Amino acid sequence: MTDLTLTTTHTDGHLAALCIGGEIDTQSAPALRKEALDVIAQGHPHLILDLTGITFCDSSGLNALIGIMRCAMAANGSLTLAAVPDRLSRMLDLTGLSTVMPSYPGTEAAMNARRPTTTPEPT
Repeated sequence: MTDLTLTTTHTDGHLAALCIGGEIDTQSAPALRKEALDVIAQGHPHLILDLTGITFCDSSGLNALIGIMRCAMAANGSLTLAAVPDRLSRMLDLTGLSTVMPSYPGTEAAMNARRPTTTPEPT
């Protein structure tokens, strides 16, 4: 069995950030998906996954990310990635997923990009 760590590092209204470490494979992908869907179900449909600690991700991990993204979108939310390791970033580019899963250098940049902006009413 592989070790996967999942820590909710931030919740603010509809936005939540999870920090993930370890390997995402056939053994750990279901736990990642369940944890992320639980956070979405708790009222945080805009999810940021900080992948700083990911050491490995196979096709089950990509499938888990797709499933999480679909569930977030079904809840009128989004999936944003932060600190994507180079190897995973290349896989996302090759599969075309990088076009539907925006990524940022870190969690703070991702949170700033995903926070709703309020525009002043015209006068």
